[in-house]
Amino acid sequence: MDPAPRILVLAATDRELAPPQGWLAALCGVGPVEAAVSAALAIAEHRPDVVVQVGIAGARRSANLAPGTLVIGSDALYCDLADLPAAWATASIATNPVLVEALQRQFPGAVTHPIGTSGHVGGTSACDVEAMEGFGVLRAAQRANIPAIEVRAISNEIEEPDRARWHFQTAFHAITSATPMLVKALQEAFHRA
Repeated sequence: MDPAPRILVLAATDRELAPPQGWLAALCGVGPVEAAVSAALAIAEHRPDVVVQVGIAGARRSANLAPGTLVIGSDALYCDLADLPAAWATASIATNPVLVEALQRQFPGAVTHPIGTSGHVGGTSACDVEAMEGFGVLRAAQRANIPAIEVRAISNEIEEPDRARWHFQTAFHAITSATPMLVKALQEAFHRA
């Protein structure tokens, strides 16, 4: 029997990273540049079969996503580069459909959306869901030819400037509770593929 696929789970902060239970884990830091550099180093060190970026995210009020809602990234978009010609830099990565489908089966209550990455809050005007690291991690994985996916738990409305009204604890709990199940689903999907 083949060994289980090596899954590397990356998160920006300790509070978003569940304790490893049969998977590799590393912090990637906050922001797209730090995340890309840290992800590239972790990929080179650990040589995983699949990379998963987990964490919390904001959602546009119009998306009507409650705090704690899990979002499976169908695409990673680097919104800070949205105005540049595509020939200059990659700004969009489609997630491997096998990974997306595995997580949709595991989490039927989750929503699947493109997740925008920006270096600042509110920098993803064209996206319903935004975070700060996903594109950097997925781009590093893409360059290493490793399938990757981003999964987020909603903590706040992007339009809400008062961080005291953000639901950090709900989102941290949702993403860390989901991590063991999402790793298992990805291991099974990758094993079958």
